[in-house]
Amino acid sequence: MLVERDHIGIFGKMNCGKSSIMNLLTQQQTSIVDPTPGTTADTKIALQEIHGLGPVKLFDTAGLDEAGELGSKKRAKGLSDLKECDLVLLVIDPDTKSFATEREILARAREQDKQILVIYNLFQSSSGQRIPLVEESVPLLRFHQKIGLAAVDPVCRQPLLNFIVANFVSKNCKMELLPFVEREEFYILNIPMDDETPPGRYLRPQAMAEEYITRRWAYPISYRMDLGRARNGDAAERRRFEAFLGSLNRRPKAIITDSQAMDLMHTWTPDDVMLTTFSIMMINYISRGRLARFAEGIKALDSLRAGDKILIAEACNHSRIAEDIGTVQIPRFMKRHWPGVVVEHNFGREFQENDRLSSYKLVIHCGGCMISAQKLLARIRDLDSIGVPYTNYGIFLAYTQGRAALRQVLRPWHIDYAGVD
Repeated sequence: MLVERDHIGIFGKMNCGKSSIMNLLTQQQTSIVDPTPGTTADTKIALQEIHGLGPVKLFDTAGLDEAGELGSKKRAKGLSDLKECDLVLLVIDPDTKSFATEREILARAREQDKQILVIYNLFQSSSGQRIPLVEESVPLLRFHQKIGLAAVDPVCRQPLLNFIVANFVSKNCKMELLPFVEREEFYILNIPMDDETPPGRYLRPQAMAEEYITRRWAYPISYRMDLGRARNGDAAERRRFEAFLGSLNRRPKAIITDSQAMDLMHTWTPDDVMLTTFSIMMINYISRGRLARFAEGIKALDSLRAGDKILIAEACNHSRIAEDIGTVQIPRFMKRHWPGVVVEHNFGREFQENDRLSSYKLVIHCGGCMISAQKLLARIRDLDSIGVPYTNYGIFLAYTQGRAALRQVLRPWHIDYAGVD
């Protein structure tokens, strides 16, 4: 199998030590190091294998603060390289006076949802004392992991490699959509179509689940529940579902349901059949296996108080009608159970532009079916860095049915929820 190289770019202003970082990583003089400003005339490229990460392509870029016509050309090339990179290593010399270049690099990299790691290059032992001043001058640094080292010291190579491996998520990270699927087993896709269901196609999570199960030589079966009749107490709807299950020659291994049907499915699903939701499936897949963090975040609801703020974040700007989860169902439940709690919303890129993230008690994110892993992980990194817990629609809607229902939908993922009862 061909493995695509991760692109790691080294950025900063002139003479901050970018080339020294390149040489530290490659263990050779890949880039010329000299105190003369503007020594790096063009981006230097190096191919390398990093243990624990795999094959990478390193970019040592020119300083973005060089003046003049040549400086403008170097700057344009550096900003072009930024677009190519999966990881941005921002090198900062704390002893310099102005940090406008660093602010610009951070802003541009965040606008493009890049992974960013900060390296403080300490030219002298006292340089570390200035780091608080740097972070006061560049507020966005609070969102990103940092390391301090002397780039010219070979001893610092291993700590730097450990830092990168521990904090960078490679695009080659392989994720299974439904890791519990087994060959020759039946899997029910419960799809209660409503007013928001587009005609002529399945929603992306439903189509992905069907394809994934089929590709693994298992049997996906779609079932349409009539939510309106079932919620109105029509016993015939429950009998129809049970007759459907009985028509199979053996029990299905699991049911993947629309989250909005959790109020019924958590009691309708037989004890010997696993249950989870499309939303939970998607947030685990798009977050590259971080479902446990979203499950942990729901515990913030156990300590909510009047005046606390909740942010509901949706990745897209779809047309909202009927009983929309984010704008209708979740706010209604919050108002009923936690009067006085303030519910706010972010749609699309509003999340990236929200400078009040630290004021929220909890962020409730959609399933992420229309967002890339790169964008979702950028959001998660920001929330992790400021200590704001997060969960998602599927986990929340299971939580509304009780802790037993939440444990039920997390069990297929081998997550043992132990919230407050």
